[in-house]
Amino acid sequence: MRPIYHRLYGLVLLSVLLGVPAWSLEEEDSHMRAAVQSVYGSAAAGRLAQWRRLVREGQSVGWDEQQAMTRINGFFNRLAFVDDIRLWAKNDYWATPMEFIGAGGGDCEDFSLAKYFSLRELGVADHKLRLVYVKALELDQFHMVVAYYPTPASVPLILDNLKTEVMPATQRGDLAPIYSFNGEHLWLMKERGRGELAGESSRLSLWNDLRSRLNTTRLERPAINLD
Repeated sequence: MRPIYHRLYGLVLLSVLLGVPAWSLEEEDSHMRAAVQSVYGSAAAGRLAQWRRLVREGQSVGWDEQQAMTRINGFFNRLAFVDDIRLWAKNDYWATPMEFIGAGGGDCEDFSLAKYFSLRELGVADHKLRLVYVKALELDQFHMVVAYYPTPASVPLILDNLKTEVMPATQRGDLAPIYSFNGEHLWLMKERGRGELAGESSRLSLWNDLRSRLNTTRLERPAINLD
């Protein structure tokens, strides 16, 4: 049965991002749920179904970008924070949204990546979004968040698993930005501005690996069961 699920998530995402009609979004969502259930179990399949319903609701109702950010941030922040070494038995692993939801938790990269791809699926343009590596000063550790820029000159809004609310960067003095990227570009951050363009995001090996796995349901099994 595994080939049936091959490339489904990638097809769903591409159909939305490129404006190509999907032959049956409902059926594709159903296959995604079946794939997650086969690897992670029924509780995970239920979470997957909730995610797909949330995205489809936003698409059908036509949420504005603020609504999309609030709903997506709240949905994913319910999942558990777990370090990669404990969850995946790897020092650093960037889970796909299906793996993150299937496992029921992940680290800051997994929260941020799932939010980023969900917002893209809801129609938020890539140039308005950044995945930002920061230093979380109060925790004294590296951390990842999503930044949303309503306009190129705007103060970005920050989606963070450490906070329940989407907040302007000017209210996040606890975060010191280091570098950021999106689907196309990589920036080195200078203080709290947009940063200096440093090339294409394809320079990031973990980003390349993650994007290669978005187009398949070859799902990684976690080392522990959070359900």
